[in-house]
Amino acid sequence: MAKIRIGPAGWSYSDWAGYVYPVPRPKGFHEATYLAQFFDTIEINTSFYQPLNPEHARQWLDRVSANPRFVFTAKLWQKFTHDLSATAEDETAVRAGFDVLHKAGKLGAVLLQFPFAFHHTAETTAYLGTVLKRFADYPLAVEVRHATWNDPEVFALLREHCAAFCNIDQPVIGRSLEPSEQITSPIGYVRLHGRRYDTWFSDNPDVPPHERYNYLYSAAELTPWADRIKAVAEQTRNTFVITNNHYLGKAVVNALELISMLKSSKVQVPDPLRLRYPELEAIASNPPQSSTLYPLGSNE
Repeated sequence: MAKIRIGPAGWSYSDWAGYVYPVPRPKGFHEATYLAQFFDTIEINTSFYQPLNPEHARQWLDRVSANPRFVFTAKLWQKFTHDLSATAEDETAVRAGFDVLHKAGKLGAVLLQFPFAFHHTAETTAYLGTVLKRFADYPLAVEVRHATWNDPEVFALLREHCAAFCNIDQPVIGRSLEPSEQITSPIGYVRLHGRRYDTWFSDNPDVPPHERYNYLYSAAELTPWADRIKAVAEQTRNTFVITNNHYLGKAVVNALELISMLKSSKVQVPDPLRLRYPELEAIASNPPQSSTLYPLGSNE
């Protein structure tokens, strides 16, 4: 486990109240500080929607400082991966926040997450190469979701730019990329999105967005991923494993279960979570606090 860091994607979810986080929250409570008691990484999601505020980055460094092993990863702004319309000014704005983490030695990877519609063509490959050059001074990981990217040419491109191939678990529908354990840089990167086949590509306006990630992996489903993670970690300097099945804290449940599997030992478990997911009792190393502190009806 020395080279493996496992944690959830993001921390700011209102539905985690009373599931992951205590209710009411103690004075001075901050989500990142709380999670850093249990995990050695969190993937920053807000940087996908807008450039990371440098002052926020400085505050977050302080928030997780009690865990010396803790390292953030962060998603690149979607202007570079979805809109494909980013300017030089946009790059400057992105760097302002990332540089705070990078200079502190706390930016484990910048994730370039491309959508399923981003297929492997000569044009998209050239574009990817341009973005990799643009941010070459950061440790990079690339997530693609379409099976056309499962190509030796692509892996060679990533190796050339010292960028990690992100191995993902997603609903395998049509030409979706299947589970893998590819290694293209000294960094290993794994993301687990859940397996909600019924909502993954849904365009039904009545289906809330969070339903794409409302999925709890079973131990049987996690075990092959534990083996893949070990294989990746054996050939990399650092490996990051991010659980993105976030709804109602399921990402935290599965992240803790993976840590327990890989360490072959029990782990610290947040008390609110063990009440919501009694199966965590089997891997919890800490004794439970009074259940009256976290009433099951609370979700505010």
